[in-house]
Amino acid sequence: MINNSYLLGMYGLAPTTSGSSGAASTVKKQPTAPWNASVKPQAQSDLLRTALSGRRFINEATTSLDMQSVSSGDYRKIFAMYQGLSMLEAITQRAGQRGVSALENGQLSKHFDAGMAELSAFLRDSTFDGLRMVEGVSATKAQTGAGVARDSAKYITGAIHTGAVTDAVAAFQGDVQFNITVKSVAGVQTIAIDLDDMGTEPRTLQSVVAHINGRLEAAGVQTRMSRELLPSEPRVIKAGDKTITLPAGADKWALSVQGVSAETVSFAPVASADAVYVVQGVGNAGGHNVLKFQEGAANATGAAFWVDGQIGQSSLPDGVEIVRASAVGPDGSMWIVADVSAGNSTQPIKGQGDVVLMKLDSAGQVVISRALGAASTASGYAISVGADGRVAVAGSVIGALEPGAAGAAANLADSFVTVFDAKGVEQWTQRRGAKAADEATAVSFGADGRVYVAGRSQSAMPGAIATGGWDGYVQAFSETQVHSLAPITATASGVTQFGTAGDDNVQAMTVDGDKLFTAGIENGRMVVRRFQIDATGAPTLLSTRDLGSAGSGEISGLSVVNGQVVVAGATRNQALDIGQVNNAHAGGFDAFVAVISDGLTASANDRLTYYGGAGDDSAADVKIVDGKVWLTGVSDRAIGAKPEDPTSGYLARLDPLTGAVEWEQIWSGANGQAAPMTIAVAAGGASVLDRLGLPQGEIPHADSKKLIDVTALRTGDRFYVTSSSGRSVAVTIDAKETLQTLARKIET
Repeated sequence: MINNSYLLGMYGLAPTTSGSSGAASTVKKQPTAPWNASVKPQAQSDLLRTALSGRRFINEATTSLDMQSVSSGDYRKIFAMYQGLSMLEAITQRAGQRGVSALENGQLSKHFDAGMAELSAFLRDSTFDGLRMVEGVSATKAQTGAGVARDSAKYITGAIHTGAVTDAVAAFQGDVQFNITVKSVAGVQTIAIDLDDMGTEPRTLQSVVAHINGRLEAAGVQTRMSRELLPSEPRVIKAGDKTITLPAGADKWALSVQGVSAETVSFAPVASADAVYVVQGVGNAGGHNVLKFQEGAANATGAAFWVDGQIGQSSLPDGVEIVRASAVGPDGSMWIVADVSAGNSTQPIKGQGDVVLMKLDSAGQVVISRALGAASTASGYAISVGADGRVAVAGSVIGALEPGAAGAAANLADSFVTVFDAKGVEQWTQRRGAKAADEATAVSFGADGRVYVAGRSQSAMPGAIATGGWDGYVQAFSETQVHSLAPITATASGVTQFGTAGDDNVQAMTVDGDKLFTAGIENGRMVVRRFQIDATGAPTLLSTRDLGSAGSGEISGLSVVNGQVVVAGATRNQALDIGQVNNAHAGGFDAFVAVISDGLTASANDRLTYYGGAGDDSAADVKIVDGKVWLTGVSDRAIGAKPEDPTSGYLARLDPLTGAVEWEQIWSGANGQAAPMTIAVAAGGASVLDRLGLPQGEIPHADSKKLIDVTALRTGDRFYVTSSSGRSVAVTIDAKETLQTLARKIET
């Protein structure tokens, strides 16, 4: 492509102006350039005719100047070169037109090559007085904000020590035992690490790293440990209306694991305990972090806002607006589904908001991040992790999701469900919508291999009948795969819609064998439903239990344990219809835990436990593990408090049969704001590795390189590249697209 625009940066560009009445005349200081607006440009046809006539492309003798100066020689050369470039551009314009014969095209190419040769010789041989002219390639570079992370065999922990490297490290004291397993082509080696083997040697960063590396070297592996300096930075805090910058504190130190591509490294504790993760919002700036608790552990950090039992804390990426659901995977990692208003630095989103699935290792570091790829906005309401590690995410989407499919109405929400494999690779996505708005609020893997989704809709879901207002619904999806290398497809295999003439919803769901249970608010009342799942996956209603007025509350959790249904949530209702009350309602909103029979009939074994203080207590999330109920939410907030008023978070474990509070902690947060959102319980997820900042399990060295995995792109997304001739060429994203293949497409 020939483009004269870069000449416009040289002197001779500014149009000269003549004097006018009542104003002093502007003194003309340079010749009028041929690209000046006052000069009539030559027609393209005339330039082409001259270029094909065999005349010289660059001819100073035919270049005239309307004034002479000390730099006339430079002006003459530049103007002559501009004329030659204009002739070359005329040739390229003609070659790009339709209908040019092969014979003519050959002539155009011959004259173009001759002109370029003449231009090169001119630049090589000409001498300029006031500037330096060189021949080169003119290019404009644009770099995307999205990026694909390079593979890295280095893992850096969070800070574990403040002070000198020669100081004893508190995290290394006591009984510190763990195993490092290294897999390579040579086999699998497990290296036992026990710091008691150091004897009386002080356990400093230097000595402990040297001790571990000695064990690794003796085992013949290449992986090594080292220390990593984390420079401290000034802190900014708010005191009332004032912003105060505090000086940087002491530098902190972390451990790092330096592996090699040929080795896979994993860590395993010798002894472990259950861990509880709480995702919460903190402060007034919209930040979010993850707290890790171990029952009975002491707070040895002395850090602000830490309480007994808390053994870790990490921050979620910027841009997270809210986290509504989290779950633990078979490997002890935690998956969360978050609504984001902006992607992170390497994963921008398409529209105003999107849903992002994140996987955090046991040390709280984000190791996988997957954007749904909504073109407008989306919300994530539910998550479920299967026994095989697959992850299902459900919610609502407005606007396009799959290319070319924007739903029945561009401004109304539709339900969606997406299933990922254990490595975060999307397996399939289904969008199911009524003519009016609908959203998926619960999801679960069934024992029959199907994925079950529940939610609410303002009109009939496909294949169902509406009952009025918002209705609850349950939908089954069956998977099909022709062979192991073929893509997995999913089809809706059963739907049931239910409710009253008022507004109804489903806030929780669980699958127990061939039975499915839902719990929600139906026309202002808390209702539990029991369904039979048939061979096609379609649920048929068997029984219903009305627990009483919702009292403006909500249901946060539902589970089946030993033939009993456990329901938990929050309510102002002081007398839910659930038989024997273990702990009475204390006032305002209280969390509650109810135990009823799985047949949903009233029984003498029914139990009801309220939890809370005289103020408002929420039940943001509930998990039932080994028959015990874990609750988290906002604790005992003053009734009528304003949104900006202080809040405290709580974590409690209850025995649902006796109502006994077996363990609890309450804490504050930055600026007096702590708002727990979700809870997840990992069996054996807490260990001495938490003190060292090391994760349990395998350290990932590489993530997927497919753009549909690591960006917000979806298969079939398309954009256009327009050339200087105005012709647009479509570039379509394929399922296996990488940065390299996409770059090649654009170049082509």
